[in-house]
Amino acid sequence: MPMNLKFTKMQGLGNDFVVIDAVRQRITLTPELVRRMADRHFGIGCDQLLVVEPPTRADADFRYRIFNADGGEVEQCGNGARCFVRFVHEQGLTGKSKIRVETARGIILPRLEDNGEVTVDMGAPRFLPAEIPFVADAPALTYALQVKNATIEISALSMGNPHAVQVVADIDTSLVAEQGPLIERHERFPQRVNAGYMQIVDEHRIRLRVFERGAGETLACGTGACAAAVAGIRLGKLISPITVVMRGGELVIRWAGEGAPVMMTGPATTVFEGTITL
Repeated sequence: MPMNLKFTKMQGLGNDFVVIDAVRQRITLTPELVRRMADRHFGIGCDQLLVVEPPTRADADFRYRIFNADGGEVEQCGNGARCFVRFVHEQGLTGKSKIRVETARGIILPRLEDNGEVTVDMGAPRFLPAEIPFVADAPALTYALQVKNATIEISALSMGNPHAVQVVADIDTSLVAEQGPLIERHERFPQRVNAGYMQIVDEHRIRLRVFERGAGETLACGTGACAAAVAGIRLGKLISPITVVMRGGELVIRWAGEGAPVMMTGPATTVFEGTITL
């Protein structure tokens, strides 16, 4: 029997999302259903689908689930987290400016700022290969990665999801489309990886492109921005705060160093609301 499902289309720096309220309506998601809604020709169209659910633990206000356009569920999404905050406020689901949100990788602490932007405590980055996960004999600042006939140097880390960041001279001429899919599915990343290409403008500013796991290159990637800033700081090339310039716009990333959480600030916007018949 057909079911009408309400949704909200949102975007953070051009990284676009279908947001589903699963607090006030019931839905059972399957990979096929996610792919259908994410399809830009036959569905609504999005990079990721976000689901707002009641929490499963007493110390959280909501549970936040993320599905890539290919139907796979993933652990974290920074741009999505900012949209999540705007959504629960605009929908009247909370009146708190700072909320505790349960994700597959633990609690995040997003905050709605007075100017309408959203700051998200993304938690501390993880560098141990087993926690990324990444196949390596021991932790290191950078790793050599064989990609086809080339050897590239990457920083590997987790921001709740895996990232491989490389420093490039110019992101406009980088091999994102050709090399990105090969890095994403590299055998040394057993859960696949987001491939970041970082161009350092100065010690407080970078340009970034990211080939996202399960979504391809997007206009912006929040966790990718965090990962690139952290990688650059650890390499001694960047100093916090860092403005990350992506094709969809800019984020400001702050990180105080080992063990400290990464703070991400940027915009989130509602595009339209609608109903889809399933």
